[in-house]
Amino acid sequence: MKNITITLPEDAALWVRVRAAQSERSVSRWLAELIEGMRSQEDEYEVAMERFLERAQRSRKLEWVDGRKPTREELHDRAGLR
Repeated sequence: MKNITITLPEDAALWVRVRAAQSERSVSRWLAELIEGMRSQEDEYEVAMERFLERAQRSRKLEWVDGRKPTREELHDRAGLR
């Protein structure tokens, strides 16, 4: 672990102390868990975005029913709404 020093306004420092105490942690432990959670969330997002972009680049072949494209009427038919 690496120690760092931060400077906060008095009201923010009080808020952090209260939040840490409510979760029965030291300020240091509470902030470390908060930052690790944010980092993990960001890592998960980046992995998901890379996976999405890889899939988006792959070409897809559409398979049409009976080997033909549907007509406009077939695409926009709303039989359930009649």
